[in-house]
Amino acid sequence: MSPRLLIYSRTTAYRHASIPAGVAALSELAEEVGCSADATEDPAAFERDLSGCAAIVFLSTSGDVLTPAGRAALREYRAAGGGFMGVHAAACTEYDWPYYGELLGARFARHPAFQPGRLTVEDHAHPATAHLPASWEFTDEWYDFRSSPRGAVRVLASADESSYEGGGMGADHPLVWCHDHGGGPVFYTALGHADEAYADPDFRAHLLGGLRHVTGR
Repeated sequence: MSPRLLIYSRTTAYRHASIPAGVAALSELAEEVGCSADATEDPAAFERDLSGCAAIVFLSTSGDVLTPAGRAALREYRAAGGGFMGVHAAACTEYDWPYYGELLGARFARHPAFQPGRLTVEDHAHPATAHLPASWEFTDEWYDFRSSPRGAVRVLASADESSYEGGGMGADHPLVWCHDHGGGPVFYTALGHADEAYADPDFRAHLLGGLRHVTGR
């Protein structure tokens, strides 16, 4: 029996219309890392046995999405080495739980209008960015965070605020990073607002590289 990739997309605040496209893409990519996909929005999923999960993905979750028992189960899963991946609005989640902010690496603050812009790829030695050019043109919401996670995480790509209107973090604006936290690997990408992203070959390869990182496969 193949290990599971648990894709969780519950929202209690803003809900992204791209969630179904993201679930479909991640379910297809799960097969490429030898996993079966288990997509759910039921918080009770965290109160079941998570030991068979290769990794857990929070896909554009928002607001408080876990019960107290679910929070405890996620911490236990992480302490045992389980991988965690956050996509886009995963940074808009569980604001009143300090552990989650440390796990993800940063918390969402605001974003300008959805528009084209450019990322600077800082690290090509990671499977999520190895295929990308040094400057990656993309269209997204260009999330600002409450503070830069640099120094606590390995930054893989950052926003070039000169390439779009309304950036609020200045020269140090990480958008994609990874780190080890709480016993297992973590990967986060701020990209993934629109349906079209999940059909884009470069973005799909970006997600696949993140899955390889958190599953070790």
